Amino acid sequence: QVQLVESGGGLVQAGGSLSLSCTASAASGSIISINDMGWYRQAPGKQRELVAHITGGGSTDYADSVKGRFTISRDSARSTVYLQMNSLKPEDTGVYSCNTRGVRTLFVYYGQEFWGKGTLVTVSS
Repeated sequence: QVQLVESGGGLVQAGGSLSLSCTASAASGSIISINDMGWYRQAPGKQRELVAHITGGGSTDYADSVKGRFTISRDSARSTVYLQMNSLKPEDTGVYSCNTRGVRTLFVYYGQEFWGKGTLVTVSS
């Protein structure tokens, strides 16, 4: 299985910034590559939604609500994906979860999705 560990959440005032990171590890050994990595969020009382996504080739896409404010990036050598969040708004509040798909180690290819437990981001007005 693949484990994802997020970090970087917290409380910030509107207009502030936060940076999230998520590192993947696999029980079957060192990760050689990851196809897709992304960040999702779930606000209180709402469904989980895609925030940002990045492919193995570095192509990105964002939810309209965060375009121009959030930046997703990845360090493939460290199996880590980042989310830089600027100009935060109260409506950005939620639990942010990391997602991966297509993880390859030396011996195993995991085609299914994996999720982290999430990190809480709270933006006060």
